[in-house]
Amino acid sequence: MESASDVDLRGLLGLRGRPAWLMLGLLLLTVLMVMLQNLDTTNNASLVVVCYAAIGVSATIVVLSRRDPIPLPYTFLISIIGPVATYATLTNTRAPGQDSHILWTAFAYSLVLCLLIIRGRTAYAWIGVAATGVVVAQVDRGTDLGLSGIVGATAPVGTVAAVTVFMVIMRPAIQSLSDLRADATRRAAAEATMAAQNEERDRQLDRLDELARPVLERIARGEALDLAEREECRLLEAELRDGLRAPQLSSAEVVAATRGARSRGVEVVLLDDGGFADVGSGVRKTVLRIAAQELDGANEGSVTVRVLPRGKRFLATVLVSGPAVDRRTEFDRDGRISTTVEQADPA
Repeated sequence: MESASDVDLRGLLGLRGRPAWLMLGLLLLTVLMVMLQNLDTTNNASLVVVCYAAIGVSATIVVLSRRDPIPLPYTFLISIIGPVATYATLTNTRAPGQDSHILWTAFAYSLVLCLLIIRGRTAYAWIGVAATGVVVAQVDRGTDLGLSGIVGATAPVGTVAAVTVFMVIMRPAIQSLSDLRADATRRAAAEATMAAQNEERDRQLDRLDELARPVLERIARGEALDLAEREECRLLEAELRDGLRAPQLSSAEVVAATRGARSRGVEVVLLDDGGFADVGSGVRKTVLRIAAQELDGANEGSVTVRVLPRGKRFLATVLVSGPAVDRRTEFDRDGRISTTVEQADPA
């Protein structure tokens, strides 16, 4: 029940965001009201304020901690704060046997322990209950708390026991809800992927129909193609191949620049390994714009434009190889550009 693989109960119970802050506010308000009651019966008001402030800190930790279960150092701190605060308030009261308000420290602390159970530290919550009971019983031996001592020793038990039973009953249901939510997320992702694949397939088919149908119909009719038409077929075949191999580079400006470069005898290679998936549109437009400029400026040699896989240091590279100069332009994931130029050795 306290493993790191536990269900995120905090999220499923709504203890995130605004609800979490609302819960924390109500908890701190309760602690403050209990503290004000204790100020009327204490010999050391400053000590009482410090004790309840410590309980408030533990409440803040148990509500706002990001990890489930709560990290052990925080858990140990919360388990210790309650018994220490209870002991300090009980041993600094004017009339311990006449006013039950002095035992409300244990009540305030029990609310923190309830949240500790929700955050996956049930065993430590009960350690806090036991330690608080031992403290009250020990003080009762020297100050004769009477009925108040019995109430104080058992005050956290009922609240913590109720939440423990609730969590035991609800945990299977919460696990089922978590499984359903995860399954719904997987289904939605699969449907989105399938829809994207179908959309891309339809787009490619429409593009193939638009570009290749006229030429294919002429070939099917047995018409001869002249040299210019054959060159157009070569460029069209390369363009269609680019659309399959590098779909994210198939912008109008890059397609036009690529066709122009190939018609001038430049060898062009476009590769898309998926790095555009996790960058903004502005960065993508920058890469496409620079790639188109490099293609427009190439009259010989080769140009390779590659979008790198996700997780790599650089997003994309444009390599221009000419007889005199090799130029490599690299784009990082924030859109910053670096260019390296190497002069070819003279023949």
